[in-house]
Amino acid sequence: MPAAHTLLSPRGAMQTTPAPGGADAASVSPAADLVLGASACCLACVFTNPLEVVKTRLQLQGELQARGTHPRPYRGLFRAVGAVARADGLRGLQKGLGAALLYQGLMNGVRFYCYSLALEAGLTQQPGGTVLAGALAGALGAFVGSPAYLSVLGALETIWRQQGVPGLWRGVGGAVPRVMVGSAAQLATFASAKSWVQDHKWFQEDSWLVALAGGMISSVAVAIVMTPFDVISTRLYNQPVDPTGRGQLYRGLLDCLVKITQAEGPLALYKGLGPAYLRLGPHTVLSLLFWDELRKLTYRFQHQGA
Repeated sequence: MPAAHTLLSPRGAMQTTPAPGGADAASVSPAADLVLGASACCLACVFTNPLEVVKTRLQLQGELQARGTHPRPYRGLFRAVGAVARADGLRGLQKGLGAALLYQGLMNGVRFYCYSLALEAGLTQQPGGTVLAGALAGALGAFVGSPAYLSVLGALETIWRQQGVPGLWRGVGGAVPRVMVGSAAQLATFASAKSWVQDHKWFQEDSWLVALAGGMISSVAVAIVMTPFDVISTRLYNQPVDPTGRGQLYRGLLDCLVKITQAEGPLALYKGLGPAYLRLGPHTVLSLLFWDELRKLTYRFQHQGA
């Protein structure tokens, strides 16, 4: 398979830039990508959820308090892991796994489905098209998955009764930009990184190591651009609300950004960066690797004997 793939899309349009899933995966349908993307990200979530738990604790620590003026029960990644394990047991490190799997399935199923539609329509062949397609797909995925990100299933009924339908999307103003920038960075850099690795012939072109290397490169970009939005999103989702569901600390994304930087300093936007990368990095690598390999298997299964 050549480094730059020239293929016929399902609609017959020529594709001359690398498809994220590889040449043999270009014929996987958007419906298949919905299932494969959701499955890949759920598998990755099982391995990375403990780091998500620790990262969230670090990001909420010292909320709207100046540095050095508040207790720090969580001091760095390894101490935070120990503190969570001592307080909640080893099961505490997988706290919220059910809700996390629901969110990953909903959000990423929609995200990869929409990205696959953009790929099929030829949008990714236009200048900046991969970034735009990744951002739009991420925004739609974040919107659909927002209720699952907000709460575990047992609390959804309570939120519904107290705050109505809008309450299920509390914090979506922070989630959509977060996933938009992360999705754009992830999918754009993954496609480019895979092509670059193939051009340099580090591995055999059909090897799973190509996707692994591409995912590792992509994970750095994702962590850098996504962490500030991740901090803001975490604060918006976790803030107390009044009976109408209105946040009592932040009015929205920009208000949260201003208050964090004024009270805690600009570096607070990178609170938990270490755990954030250790969570986003492996999750990005595993998600993209699983997605890439599942697409290849699906394509080969569909074309056996053809």
